[in-house]
Amino acid sequence: MRHWKKSIVSFAFASTLLLTGCINGESPEKEIFETLEDVVSLEESFEAQQEPLLKLEKEEQEIYEEIMSLGMKEFEQIVKLSEEGLALIEQRQEAMEIEKESIESSREKFEEVKTSIELLEDEELKTEAQSLYQLMEKRYEAYMILFNQYKESIELDKELYTLFQKEDLTLEQLQLQISKINEMYDKIKESNQTFNEYTEQYNEAKFTFYKNAGLDVEYNN
Repeated sequence: MRHWKKSIVSFAFASTLLLTGCINGESPEKEIFETLEDVVSLEESFEAQQEPLLKLEKEEQEIYEEIMSLGMKEFEQIVKLSEEGLALIEQRQEAMEIEKESIESSREKFEEVKTSIELLEDEELKTEAQSLYQLMEKRYEAYMILFNQYKESIELDKELYTLFQKEDLTLEQLQLQISKINEMYDKIKESNQTFNEYTEQYNEAKFTFYKNAGLDVEYNN
C-alpha cells in the first residue's frame, strides 16, 4: 500500500524594513520605500494563515492514518472519520482564500511603485528598481501557480474521502487516488520552493536597493 505523502507548504515571507534616517520631502526613493513596506503589511493576513493551515494539515493527516488502520468491518467509523476529513478540507479551503486575497491586495498595491520608479533620476538606480519590480512580479506569478496546484490537490483530497464512503471501494481505486495526490504534492513541493526562492531574492534585492538609494534602513525583527 502506497502512503499518502501530504507535503506541508512552508512559505518564506517578505521582510519588513524600517527607515531610521530622516529624509526631507517626498522623494521617489522614499515613495518607493513606503509603497514596498505597505505591500509587506498587506501580506500580514497571508502570513497569519500559515499556522492554522499547518494545524489543519496535521489533523487531516491523523484522520487519514486512522482510517487506513481500520478494516471494512468498521465501515461506519470510516464514514464518520471521512466526514471529519472533508470538514477539515473546507476549513483549509477558506484559509487559502483569505491567503490569496491578501496576496492580491499586496499585488494591487505593489503596482503603484511603477510611477515612483519612473521618477528616479539616477539611471542605474532606476534599472535596479525595475529589476526589483520584475523579481516581485515573478514571485506573485509563482504564488498563483502554487495556489492553483494547492486548489487542485484539495479536490483530489475530497475525492479520496468520498471514496472512503464507498463500501465497495477496491484497493486498486484507493491506490490510484493516492498516486494522483502524491504526484500533485510533488508539484506543490517544487512550486513552494520556487516561491520561497523568489521571496528570499526579493528581500535581498529590496535591502540592497534601499542602501543604494541612500536610505538608512534596518530589519524590523
